[in-house]
Amino acid sequence: MAGLLKGLEGTNMALHLLCVGGEDHALRIPFLAALQNRGLRVSAAGTGAVSAFAKTGIPYHQYQFDRFGVGFADRAAMGQLARLVKSARPDVIQTFDTKPNLFAPLALRGSVPVVRTINGMGWVFSSTELRALAFRPVYLAMQRLAACWTAATVFQNKADSSFFQRHRLLGKSSSVIIGSSGIDVGAFEAAQARTASPAELRAELGLGDAEIVLTVSRLTVQKGITTLLEAAKLVHEVRPNVRFLLVGPRESEGPFAVGQALIEAHAPYVIATGARSDIPALLGIADLFAFPTEYREGIPRVLLEAGLAGVPIVASRMPGCDDVVREDWNGKLVAPRDPRALAASILDLLQDSARAKTMGQRSINVVRKEFDLNVVADRYAELYTQLLSRSSSSGWRAAAHNSSEMQ
Repeated sequence: MAGLLKGLEGTNMALHLLCVGGEDHALRIPFLAALQNRGLRVSAAGTGAVSAFAKTGIPYHQYQFDRFGVGFADRAAMGQLARLVKSARPDVIQTFDTKPNLFAPLALRGSVPVVRTINGMGWVFSSTELRALAFRPVYLAMQRLAACWTAATVFQNKADSSFFQRHRLLGKSSSVIIGSSGIDVGAFEAAQARTASPAELRAELGLGDAEIVLTVSRLTVQKGITTLLEAAKLVHEVRPNVRFLLVGPRESEGPFAVGQALIEAHAPYVIATGARSDIPALLGIADLFAFPTEYREGIPRVLLEAGLAGVPIVASRMPGCDDVVREDWNGKLVAPRDPRALAASILDLLQDSARAKTMGQRSINVVRKEFDLNVVADRYAELYTQLLSRSSSSGWRAAAHNSSEMQ
């Protein structure tokens, strides 16, 4: 806080941060609240519903873009963002997610300092489809262009940082690695304490005394759900009392969604619940957390939640996952798109529950030390302060305010 106040000395105002994201922006409310507690004035913009922000005291602006398409809608979204920024008059823009990370720099072109956080590389670098492969050169070109008007780039894992440096996607902007958007340890533990009893939850979901393999994810091919279903069948053949609990949205995932018929073909040992808000409670009944993503993640929040709950993890050996899971220490890492390897690792841990429990307990301290919300918020607040100090000396902040005042 002292560093922040020192950085703002002489400005006669709190630093105003506008945080721009997509549909899941409400998941960052704890992060934004933590920045507020450090003296920043925070507002947000996203494509999700306004209701999630209504009781937070954080002003929220809704804009629209097509998650699955490219074209005129993207140009319209950039226009919306440009108008929003002129109205809100922030000192710094923080962006998350693939399209907002491109839209904001391209729309604002240096009128306000933009910090983009690369929280995963998105569908373009996760899919093996020809369309994704064809679009990669376009993505690289757009990132290079966006870098021209980016003040700083935050990476959540080392692999993405190396990728951007290797492909010269940073321009002259500074870069830093800050693992995840943080997890509010106290709030998570309080939610655990408020949950229904394990017996009640098991009864609600029809789980009986089954062993539970939990997955929390969008139900898409890119998140490895098809691979998980194949692995579930293999596990069921060896250990028929295991139930795979899939928690997350499907209908909202457009062309990427796994078909409902495919999921139902694996009943009764696979149960899809849809999206739920009681993840701490579900983790409390889980014997294992499986995360078979084929997606280049940032730092998956669900892995942090599973780790904090002390649940052993089997995850894909993908960027972001291997920043949380350490092979044979707090979980296991398997090759993506390999259902046999995934099934073998799940069975390995289920068949040795004492070893699995020890692994899960090790994750608790890892999450507390490396990914606690307070640690992450302090690092972001310091970055904004340093950035504003530099941009003030270069006239960036003055230009932004003068531009707003001329309207």
